[in-house]
Amino acid sequence: MSNVPAAAAGEGRPAGGRAGATGLMGAGLWNIANVLTMFRLVLVPGFVLLMLADGGHDPAWRAWAWAAFTVAMITDLFDGELARRHNLVTDFGKIADPIADKAIMGAALICLSLLGDLPWWVTAVILARELGITALRFWVIRHGVIPASRGGKLKTLAQGVAVGMYILVLPGLLASARWWVMAAAVVLTVGTGLDYIRQAVVLRRAGLAAQERTRPAAADAAAQAAREETER
Repeated sequence: MSNVPAAAAGEGRPAGGRAGATGLMGAGLWNIANVLTMFRLVLVPGFVLLMLADGGHDPAWRAWAWAAFTVAMITDLFDGELARRHNLVTDFGKIADPIADKAIMGAALICLSLLGDLPWWVTAVILARELGITALRFWVIRHGVIPASRGGKLKTLAQGVAVGMYILVLPGLLASARWWVMAAAVVLTVGTGLDYIRQAVVLRRAGLAAQERTRPAAADAAAQAAREETER
């Protein structure tokens, strides 16, 4: 997850830096992190076409769709690492990266549900959590950072593996195993979502309390400045 500001994404990525501070095409629009994000966005419609080709149940087309999904998930990991290491922060990336993150996963879930391979309630739970937590991060961004937790990273991994297994046409035991992997992903999705809500509430309360404490001091400073101005 590349270009989301640290306060919004909870990643250990700096919020800014000198433009072009470190190679890799600089920190302009066409830096490597943004290029990977754009590539991930372009993959989404191609992935959907592959998923729905020939009625959506042809093993060969599904294998190609799995390949596109896997490439998208891998670039998601790489652009985040590059961005953290090389200070590649742009306004475009702050907007495009979370869209790309949610787009490929959302497209996969919706396609699987449309094809009858995955219950709609699973898709609804995962998408509601992902979109809700993203909105929650931006809601409290003025008060501080909700850090990415180990549970959140594990949730992302479980979702990726589970959805990947559902995209492939798997036989026998593997087809049964993917149900359990998806069940684990849903549990982690809900559990980490509730934890993020708790963190957001605590963070917002702390931020509002800090504002209340600093307000009298600011008022006193303004009053003192006004008195000094009057005495001149």
